[in-house]
Amino acid sequence: MTHYRQSPLRDKGFTLIEMMIVVALIGILAAIAIPNYQSYIKKTRRTDAQGVLMQSAQLLERRYTENSRYSDSATCPDAPILESPIDGTTKYYDIIMSNCSADGSTYTLTATPKGPQSGDGALELRHTGRKAWDKNNDGDNSDAGEDNW
Repeated sequence: MTHYRQSPLRDKGFTLIEMMIVVALIGILAAIAIPNYQSYIKKTRRTDAQGVLMQSAQLLERRYTENSRYSDSATCPDAPILESPIDGTTKYYDIIMSNCSADGSTYTLTATPKGPQSGDGALELRHTGRKAWDKNNDGDNSDAGEDNW
């Protein structure tokens, strides 16, 4: 019986099948990891906007304590009063004040997503402390499960 010896050159390197398996595994891992990472980034930006809303509400409460009113007039500012994040050059939310009453006793703060955060749904904080998030981005935050952040 004759045994054939493989040449030493065939023992080095990877076969095409081995390379294809590695490429397939990397593709599967990337298909799972990239959407999860993008979801995590959106959630982080949303949390930052929630912090800006809470900080703005705290400033308005201080103003109410000193002046017995949240705003000077019944008309709220037309332009966004802040952007989120406060630091940094890229902004993902416009913070808007609305629903100002004539006696200055009410307000609604809304964080509207923009840029890469668009489609994530607006966040809302009212003078009563009610928090809402328009999760399905339909323009209405009274749907089931949207009554909190």
